[in-house]
Amino acid sequence: MRTPLVAANWKMNGSREFAEHFFADLDLEGVTSDVVVCPPFPYLPLVAQVAKDKGSIWVGGQNMSQEPVGAFTGEVSASMLLDWNARYVIVGHSERRSLYAETNELVAKKFVAAQLAGLIPILCVGETLEEREEGRTLEVVTAQIAAISDLIDTNAWKDAVVAYEPIWAIGTGKTATPEEAQSVHQFIRAQLGNIGAEVQILYGGSVKSANAGALFAQADIDGALVGGASLDAKEFAAICHAAI
Repeated sequence: MRTPLVAANWKMNGSREFAEHFFADLDLEGVTSDVVVCPPFPYLPLVAQVAKDKGSIWVGGQNMSQEPVGAFTGEVSASMLLDWNARYVIVGHSERRSLYAETNELVAKKFVAAQLAGLIPILCVGETLEEREEGRTLEVVTAQIAAISDLIDTNAWKDAVVAYEPIWAIGTGKTATPEEAQSVHQFIRAQLGNIGAEVQILYGGSVKSANAGALFAQADIDGALVGGASLDAKEFAAICHAAI
């Protein structure tokens, strides 16, 4: 049985005051899913302390370098994330791919580096609107997953999370129907081989409390990677409560 997981990706949003108010308002009483908060790097210490106090929240990074150490100005290593008790790290988010030209090959290196350091990578895969309209969704997702599979043993997938995020649905208010999302999730699980049944696969793309229940009811959707809605403590808590 796969445990549901709901991850908050604050992206480049928030402040110290925001973070303090967010956790003061966050009510996770009765939530049975795993909950992860991925704040901007400067707020990792604050979130790590809250996570320790609450005992029900994991900490994650929004990105990391594929390099362990060195002259890479502005980068953050896996060991630095571990210093603040991070357990997860997002790799290959669509914004990293589109805005910072991260290739499938670079994302694969980050995935491997995260696992070698002891972090659980949350691998983001998904297609653009143009690719979707061209009927290339499965082709794109296959290539993104294959870049990882070429570098790891199949069993390594059990120490990872996959997040399907159709790029056309991120921050647009649009979302795939539960049935559309389920179809891609089912396809992704098949791509992971015999270990696929054990891997948590999340949906990311304008998830909110109003649609979370219908998405989570699908057989192969194990939770969500939440962007905009994760900036509202009550809305995020409602999504977490829907993941059962």
